[in-house]
Amino acid sequence: VVEWALGEFGERLCVTSSFADAVLVHVVSKVAPGIDVVFLDTGLHFAETLRVREIVQRTLPVTVRSVRPEQTVAEQADEHGPKLWARNPDECCALRKVEPLERALSRYDAWAAGLRRDESPSRANTPVVQFEAARSKVKVSPLYNWTQADVDAYISRYNVLVNALLRQGYASVGCWPCTRRTPPGADPRAGRWPMFDKTECGLHQ
Repeated sequence: VVEWALGEFGERLCVTSSFADAVLVHVVSKVAPGIDVVFLDTGLHFAETLRVREIVQRTLPVTVRSVRPEQTVAEQADEHGPKLWARNPDECCALRKVEPLERALSRYDAWAAGLRRDESPSRANTPVVQFEAARSKVKVSPLYNWTQADVDAYISRYNVLVNALLRQGYASVGCWPCTRRTPPGADPRAGRWPMFDKTECGLHQ
């Protein structure tokens, strides 16, 4: 999948990563060394997530582009009130994730994301390649049919960096105000926005 995307789009292809692990980045870097990796630096990440970013920057042949929102967390609080994530998480995600992604993708024709069909019911029909009409971009999901067992085997085989939080009861890692540990056997994304009927931030809808 990555080879096809690289052949089609070349330098107009990027990868996005939340740095819950470095699996997708590792996979893509083997095919496209030097590729841009877009990271949405919301200003609300766990220290463990930022550590993954820092180590990836130092150890893998990729170019990490950290993209920040237009406003700092303090500036957002001044305009929208404190702790917007606790009152209107959709708006907070729009300001701190969706808008920065749209801005970051403006220089590319295609992007690769780490979505997997086994992650949650909302991702069960993830296509391997799709044209996003709203963005006028092609989105590829190279890991679309990987299982958690596949991910674990890849991590073990290549000693791929993993966010320390995944070993502390977090099945999915996002911004710290909206991420909780996941009960055993629950939907892996059940720890995201646990006080709301919400499992996606809007990047993949």
